[in-house]
Amino acid sequence: MTAIRVLPELLISQIAAGEVVERPASVLKELVENAVDAGAREIGVSLEQGGVRRVQVDDDGSGIARDELALALTRHATSKIGSLEDLEGVGSLGFRGEALASIAAVARVELTSRQSGTRHAYRIRAEDGRADAPAPAARVAGTTVAVRDLYYNTPARRKFLRTEATEFGHCEGVFRRAALARPDLAWSLRHNARASALLRPQSLAERAAALLGRDFTASALPVEAQAGSLRLYGLAGSPQSARSRADLQYFYVNGRFVRDRLLAHAAREAWADLLHGDRQPAYVLFLELDPRGVDVNVHPAKTEVRFRDARGVHQFVLHALKRALSPGAAEAPVSYAALAPAGGTPVQHALGIEQPAAAYQSFIAAAARPAPLPAEAPHGAPPLGYALAQLHGVYILAQNDVGLVLVDMHAAHERIVFERLKRSLDAGTVQRQRLLVPSVFRAESLEVATAEENCAALEQLGLEISAAGPNELAVRATPAALASGDVAALARGVLAELREYGAAQALAARRDELLSGMACHAAVRANRALTVPEMNALLREMEATERSGSCNHGRPTWYQLTLSDLDRLFLRGR
Repeated sequence: MTAIRVLPELLISQIAAGEVVERPASVLKELVENAVDAGAREIGVSLEQGGVRRVQVDDDGSGIARDELALALTRHATSKIGSLEDLEGVGSLGFRGEALASIAAVARVELTSRQSGTRHAYRIRAEDGRADAPAPAARVAGTTVAVRDLYYNTPARRKFLRTEATEFGHCEGVFRRAALARPDLAWSLRHNARASALLRPQSLAERAAALLGRDFTASALPVEAQAGSLRLYGLAGSPQSARSRADLQYFYVNGRFVRDRLLAHAAREAWADLLHGDRQPAYVLFLELDPRGVDVNVHPAKTEVRFRDARGVHQFVLHALKRALSPGAAEAPVSYAALAPAGGTPVQHALGIEQPAAAYQSFIAAAARPAPLPAEAPHGAPPLGYALAQLHGVYILAQNDVGLVLVDMHAAHERIVFERLKRSLDAGTVQRQRLLVPSVFRAESLEVATAEENCAALEQLGLEISAAGPNELAVRATPAALASGDVAALARGVLAELREYGAAQALAARRDELLSGMACHAAVRANRALTVPEMNALLREMEATERSGSCNHGRPTWYQLTLSDLDRLFLRGR
């Protein structure tokens, strides 16, 4: 039996490095966070060979005293916390005091720093976990950390590093996330002595445009919501900026980039009835709250967090985003009692949950007030104008004061019906219309059984379906908004949802998908001729409906061609 023994200090640091330092990008993340914590106004990043050869970060922050340079490379030495109370309310990005020591165990580190007001800078070098004595150096106030030859002394780990291009891509991602978090700072990125990014201090919108592209910012909607100590702000991408992958989703908690399932779920729910299929929303969002309300000491990489009032945070983010994505939307008010039980827990008392409660309720109430209809254009025409004609039974052509409006009548009507159904179901007042002649259709035995077992759920949706024979079902009543649609197809779609997911699941988690399908069946079909009054009525309903810019599947419902656009098409003025 092998005897138990204490591991050498270098091996301990190398083991710790395995958790903290996965690749050059991990090194870069730790160094830029230290620079931000030091109060830097300008941060420069230099890389060689994707960061494998060298990762260097220069800042103009507060600097490190000569006598503390060696401590900076020591495990569990930090200036950011000193007690359990500090740990429970961490306000800085770093706090464990492990990063530099772990990096120094698997790379060659050179640390040069000068505090403001001192006459000299000092440099210290570390290799194999051992540091030499500080020596005088030339540098303005601030700090430079150069990390060379990552994993030079642990070749087995070095073999897991990828190509230079791949490692640079990961480093670039870290740089982008850090620069997005602090648009008020100047940032630069150089790779193999070539400039990749030069960013001056700017607004969040300008920074997002520089790093993520103007296609995103051009259609992004501003987010700004506050309830007590909770604040959410940033940019929410429109349905048209959705992507096939979740690669443009940036969420920050108190300035820290996180990948949190609770926040990601709230965002997905907010966009749920705006996106089609597997399309992913795009956003850059910042959540601020009392540091005591979030635990960041969950994972070595510090990208996972836990909220003390998880449900309250989820509901706040969900409703704030829904409000931003549909200004003036009539969201159902949410009682704060459901988020913080009466009396509150000791943690909630400690966080002052009772005080934010009133502010949160006011926020939800504001979201519940419908906004006034869009203002009319200067010459009196409504925003979507007046109908001129119908094109191929699919599109409505309308004229407003700006130019020509093209409307996909099915997509637009689908959104109108969907929003009407949601409001009715939320209010518990789905208006039913009995059919003079029941719509009878052939059904499989499983469909008949589903209808009989889910009578209550069907009634909640405004449907009355009963057996009309061994292999037949009859729809005797439908929601009033759907009475003119394809009743049989509607019934089959609803029964399929109930059969696959069950009544409770279909009416809760899958409610919007269910209603979206119902609305699709009821919406005006292609090739149906509409009169000019009918077309104008549809345009006015669009103006009064939230989210009417896109259908339930995320497609646009209308498009504006200005007179300038038309002039360019016909080369007028040239």
